[in-house]
Amino acid sequence: SEQIQRLLPHLQLPELLHEVDTWTNFSQHLQHAGNSTSRIEQLERHLYAVILAQARNIDFKQMVDVVDLSYHQILWCSNWYVREETLQPSTDDLVNYQYRQPLSHYWGDGRFSSSDGQRFPVAVRTQNATPLPRYFGYGRGLTFLTWTSNQYSQYGTLVTPPTHREAAYTLDKILDNDTDIEIEEHTTDTDGYTDLIFALFDLLGMQFAPRIKDLGTTRLFHINPDLTYDHLNTLTFHKLNLQLIEQNWEDMLRLAGSLKFRWTTPSLIIRKLQSFPRQHILTQALQEYGRLVKTIFILRYYNSEAYRRRIDAQLNKSEKFHQLRSHIHSANRGSIRKKYPEQHLNQANCLNLVVNAVAVWNTVYMQAAIQHLRQIGVEISEDELARLSPVRFEHINIYGKYSFDRPLFLTDDGLRPLVTKK
Repeated sequence: SEQIQRLLPHLQLPELLHEVDTWTNFSQHLQHAGNSTSRIEQLERHLYAVILAQARNIDFKQMVDVVDLSYHQILWCSNWYVREETLQPSTDDLVNYQYRQPLSHYWGDGRFSSSDGQRFPVAVRTQNATPLPRYFGYGRGLTFLTWTSNQYSQYGTLVTPPTHREAAYTLDKILDNDTDIEIEEHTTDTDGYTDLIFALFDLLGMQFAPRIKDLGTTRLFHINPDLTYDHLNTLTFHKLNLQLIEQNWEDMLRLAGSLKFRWTTPSLIIRKLQSFPRQHILTQALQEYGRLVKTIFILRYYNSEAYRRRIDAQLNKSEKFHQLRSHIHSANRGSIRKKYPEQHLNQANCLNLVVNAVAVWNTVYMQAAIQHLRQIGVEISEDELARLSPVRFEHINIYGKYSFDRPLFLTDDGLRPLVTKK
């Protein structure tokens, strides 16, 4: 890993974005909202400026200071070209490109993923930012949820209030995934799971494998109290209400079908089911079924150290991306200054696009570095390749370049001329 890092070229973040676009042509999806043709010269440069300004957490006036572009044209491009409907397909192109790289298949097959939230403070009053003293002190903040595949690509992102539990949103981007990767198994930390989520994953034909805190205190359930199981006599089991599951089975399948065909958003229906003063009968049935699925998972989790390590390794990939995202989103002390929810979502999508571009660029150049090392006689095993990571940024300059040249035009007093024209 250290030898590869020394071989990677040093470059500026805008150069990286442009180079990855020449490989993937992701900018083709950044279309005008009114299907008009832009007369702006060098439109792509303006679009890159908008994306980087959002990802870096700087406003467009600050961006004008570091790029030779018009503020009004950057703002116009942001209003008409950069939105969730154009940013998500652009990100999908990057995820698909990563999926086709030979090196990425040493890291995973694209069928296992994880989701996790990253919290950012908000410096202005806004509708969906809420207090959470543990993270923001006396201030407010937002949570950027991200979905990460085991190939080091992030195929989805959402913005939620930090007080909302992440479990309600766990299925959203898995079922709304239009990339080439097909998720069959998913993991989260404790905040991303409930019994209801276990049930929905199983009904949708997927495996849910969260890392649950204080797992030893979790209740286990069985179907028949008269049966005994080898090696499980010391465990305490509770009886399931099979009649409740049987009576509501058809409705449970209808709900799963509605989610599968995208007729409703998972987070919307889950929050509706959980919002009744008294639990809805369908919610009770799903939770009862989820307890059965969860019990099977917990026994499998306890029984296999390799399975536990696999789950931890995937969650660590999400954590590595958090470090990269914090590094890129570090301007203005990381505090979000946008006021409206749609602006927050655009900012999250821009950050997700740039992070995926970094992972793609690193993967391509790491492959070239590995080929070079092998040509000069360095032995590299497949196990070593599987332990590499493209989430690295030591060689990427996100700050721009500074100039220490004297100004060309000075007044007779040796000062820069004042700005007298608006």
